Amino acid sequence: MVIKVFVATSSGSIAIRKKQQEVVGFLEANKIDFKEFDIAGDEDNRRWMRENVPGEKKPQNGIPLPPQIFNEEQYCGDFDSFFSAKEENIIYSFLGLAPPPGSKVTKSPEEASSLPNGDVAGEAQSTTEGAEKPGDGGEQEAQKEESEEAGDLGGSQEKHAGDVTEEGAEGEAEDEEAEAGEEEPGDDEEAEEDS
Repeated sequence: MVIKVFVATSSGSIAIRKKQQEVVGFLEANKIDFKEFDIAGDEDNRRWMRENVPGEKKPQNGIPLPPQIFNEEQYCGDFDSFFSAKEENIIYSFLGLAPPPGSKVTKSPEEASSLPNGDVAGEAQSTTEGAEKPGDGGEQEAQKEESEEAGDLGGSQEKHAGDVTEEGAEGEAEDEEAEAGEEEPGDDEEAEEDS
C-alpha cells in the first residue's frame, strides 16, 4: 500500500505550501512510505484527485485544494482531517495503515476500550452505577428505618451530621483567624506609627 499525497509544487498560496510541507515532513519523519503527485504540472494527477475526493469532502466550489491524501485508491482526507488525526494520535488508522510494532501510537488495552467521549468503557459505567446505587439504597434504607423506629435513627444521624458541620465550621474559623492574624501585625504596626 502506497500513501499518495497530492500537492501543487508551484502553488502561489503560502498557506497551501505550508500545509503540504507539514504533511510531507511528518510522513518523512515517521518513515511512512508515500508518493507525491504534483497536480500543478500534470493534468492527469489533477483530474484523478478531483474525481476521487468524495463529494461530501469537496468545498462549496467543488474544487478540492491540495494537499489531499489517499491510500492507494481509498480517500483518507485533506489537511484538516490529517491534522486532527495527528493531534489525536490516530494517524495510522487515518492513513489505513497498521502502526509499526512498539510505536507510541499503538493503543493500550485501556485506550482501545475507550468511548468517544474519552471515558473508558468498563470504568465509566461501573463508577456511575456505583455512585448512584449506594446513594439511592442508603436513602431508602434510612427512610425505612426512620419510619420503623419513629425517628431514633434519624435523630442520631442529624446529631452526627451536626458534629461534623460544627467541626468543619471550627476549622474554617481557625483558618480565617490565622489569615486575619497574618494581616493584623501589619495593622498593629500602622496603628503604632499613627500614635
